[in-house]
Amino acid sequence: MKWFIKTEQFCKPYPQVKPYLEAHREWVRSLREHTEQQIVVSGYRVDENDKPGGGGLMIFAAQDYDSAEAFVKNDPLIKNECVDYQLNRWIPETGDISLE
Repeated sequence: MKWFIKTEQFCKPYPQVKPYLEAHREWVRSLREHTEQQIVVSGYRVDENDKPGGGGLMIFAAQDYDSAEAFVKNDPLIKNECVDYQLNRWIPETGDISLE
């Protein structure tokens, strides 16, 4: 398994995004509760005053880039074109986060 990071930014007004944001949260919760193989952490970014609006960040494990891309395309925010996103593989060099 390899680490991947998805960053995202809303591309629609919040009132249009809100229903899908709730669906996104439920999707992440269900992944964490019902899939022993899936390692996923998700949250939102804030500014220096802790004000939301910086977009979202998800760290997760996948076999390869194609699998990671297929995974994030199941996110309700992406399926409903609520966010612009970027997907990158992440190779940690320092620290104690591990897939083992």
